Amino acid sequence: FMGWEGGLLTDSGGFQVFSLSPWRTVSDDGVVFQSPIDGSRHALTPESVMAFQQLLGSDVIVPLDECVRYPSEPADVERALTRTLQWAARSGRALRDSPPAGGCPSPQQFFGIVQGGMDPALRRRAVEGLQPLAVDGYAIGGLSVGEPRALMLETLQATAEALPPDAPHYLMGVGEPLDVVDAVLAGVDLFDCVVPTRHGRNGVAYTWAGRLNLRQAIHARDQRPLDMACGCFACRRHSRSYLHHLVKARELLGLRLLSLHNLWFYADLMRAVREAIPRGTPCALRERLAAVYSDATLTEVA
Repeated sequence: FMGWEGGLLTDSGGFQVFSLSPWRTVSDDGVVFQSPIDGSRHALTPESVMAFQQLLGSDVIVPLDECVRYPSEPADVERALTRTLQWAARSGRALRDSPPAGGCPSPQQFFGIVQGGMDPALRRRAVEGLQPLAVDGYAIGGLSVGEPRALMLETLQATAEALPPDAPHYLMGVGEPLDVVDAVLAGVDLFDCVVPTRHGRNGVAYTWAGRLNLRQAIHARDQRPLDMACGCFACRRHSRSYLHHLVKARELLGLRLLSLHNLWFYADLMRAVREAIPRGTPCALRERLAAVYSDATLTEVA
């Protein structure tokens, strides 16, 4: 359907267990969702989630997990971690017992998800619980769920230090530009996040000079591209003025162009990260981003 021949990573629906809490019931067996559209019920189990990702032929797959919001009672955090580890074990067994139905051309990589809230001891327990499952990599979940940024980074650092250094480290659902670089400095290799497209759909563009809010009237007659250094289709062909018009007119083309630009920016950001690592200059890259994306500078630039 996508026409995409590159690497494919799929999620399990665990975050929707968190974000759609009014419409679901969680038990040790799995999750039952009630559709807010027609009231129909849909069940997810660790086994069915594995089967679906096998059918897709994904290169990296993850098990169903339970994520809790911040703050949560310690007992609730521990209960969710225990359930997540149990589900991971069931998922691993299901994966071993049934070959991919979609005829995946290469072996699928099974990543275990590290939960545990903001408790370093529970995070270490999560890593220890996943190691007997011989997972191919570790996904750091349960961050960016309402906690302050400083606490997120502290928990991320503690979690990354507990992970085996020779396995891929994947950070789930965290994706502001400065967060990405801080996570790389903590030892993270892979990311996924809705930031580029969700913000693009809401009229926001990411640039090397900071964020642009194309809804603002200041862009109405600005003939510059979003970013002079960008080579995306939107920057090569269209002005801020035209994009502002599209956003204000609620024209879908504007949201598509901004999403395309944001994805290009993030690809360029990761290219810069990969180049900075062997040069020994990732801290300099971080300083460049912090100047325009720190907590104090997150208001949109002109």
